[in-house]
Amino acid sequence: GMAPCVMFDVATALAADAAHGGDLARRWCAGCHIVDAEQKQASADVPPFATVANRGGFSAGKIASFLLEPHPKMPNYPLSPNEAADIAAYIASLRK
Repeated sequence: GMAPCVMFDVATALAADAAHGGDLARRWCAGCHIVDAEQKQASADVPPFATVANRGGFSAGKIASFLLEPHPKMPNYPLSPNEAADIAAYIASLRK
């Protein structure tokens, strides 16, 4: 079963839309990160989303929370909690 999600209520987690998250990632994140297999170029020292997804300890909740907090080295986009959850769900979908 699903482990309880600490940072987001279950309804938000279940409502996350990975396809929408992919659209948001291509719009907001692809300037620096490789967000999908079709993308060829990004910043050299920035991990591709597939790398982020396959790290030990990965959780969509952690990613969504990270996106909503001010984060160093990255622009702070005005993401809603739902948008952050969608992007996190998209990243989670890249796990091998």
